[in-house]
Amino acid sequence: MGNQKKYDENCYLTGLKNAAEYIMKEIRISGLKETPAVAVILGSGLGAFADCISGGGSLNYAEIPGFVQTTVKGHEGRLIWGRVGKTPVIAMKGRFHYYEGHDMAKVVSGVRIMKLCGIKGLLVTNAAGGTGEKFLPGDLMLIKDHLGMFTPSPLRGNESDYFGPRFPDMSKPYSERLMRIAQAAALEEGIDLKKGIYAYMQGPSYETPAEIRALSGLGADAVGMSTVPEVIAARHAGIEVIGISCITNSAAGTGDKEISHDDVMSVSGKVENTFVRLVAKIISMWPG
Repeated sequence: MGNQKKYDENCYLTGLKNAAEYIMKEIRISGLKETPAVAVILGSGLGAFADCISGGGSLNYAEIPGFVQTTVKGHEGRLIWGRVGKTPVIAMKGRFHYYEGHDMAKVVSGVRIMKLCGIKGLLVTNAAGGTGEKFLPGDLMLIKDHLGMFTPSPLRGNESDYFGPRFPDMSKPYSERLMRIAQAAALEEGIDLKKGIYAYMQGPSYETPAEIRALSGLGADAVGMSTVPEVIAARHAGIEVIGISCITNSAAGTGDKEISHDDVMSVSGKVENTFVRLVAKIISMWPG
C-alpha cells in the first residue's frame, strides 16, 4: 500500500510537469516570448475577460496531456494566454470543483501547473451568493479573507511538499498590496467595489437557510463552491493572490425565491462588462 501511494504521488507530479511543459511549448510557438506573470481563474459566467487577452494563443483542456476536464455550464474549459496591456497573463476559462467528483489534488492541479509555468500572481474570481443585506445581486466583492474549514485540505498528501512547506502560514491569504491596487483600479473605473469574507461549501446543492445563518454568524458575507482550495494551493506555493466575487444571488433564507444556476449565469452576464473592465484594469496596474 505504501509503495502504491508513493507511485500515485510520483505519477501526479509527473503529470503536472508534463502538462506544464506542453503548455510552455505551445506558448513559445504562439510567439509570446515572456513567461506569463499573472494567472486568472474565471468563475461561472465570467469568461468574457478572456477576450481582453491578445498576442498569444489558447488550448482546449482536452488538448493538454493529463489536464482535468470541466463539466459545469459556464466553464468552457479553455486555457488562454497573451497580454493584457503590457502584462503577460494566462487564464483558465473554467475551473475544477470538488463537487464534480475530483479529489482535491485534481481541483488545484490547474494552479500547480501554472506555478510550474512560472506565474508569480493569481487573480481568482467566482460567482457567489450574498449571505445578508450587505451585498446585493450584481455587486462585486473584493475578498479580504475566507472560511474554508468544511472540506478536505488540498494540501493533504506527501506530493504537496514539492510546492511548499507542510504547514504553511495562512494569516494573509489575500495580498494587501494587490487589494490596494484593486481598490485604486475600481476608483479609476468608477466601479463600486466592496470588501468581504467568502465562505466555501462543498456543493453542488445550495446551502440551507440554517447553514447560511451559521456562516453569517461566523462572519461570511458571501458563499460559493470554489476558490478557497485554489487560494490555499497558491499561497502554499508562494503565489501572491487576489480574489473577486460577483454576487449573483441572495443565499437561501435571505431572499424570496429559489436559487438556480441559470439565475447565477444570468446575473453574471449582466455585470460582465463591469467585471471585465475591473479585472483588465487591475492587471494593467499589476506590480512588476
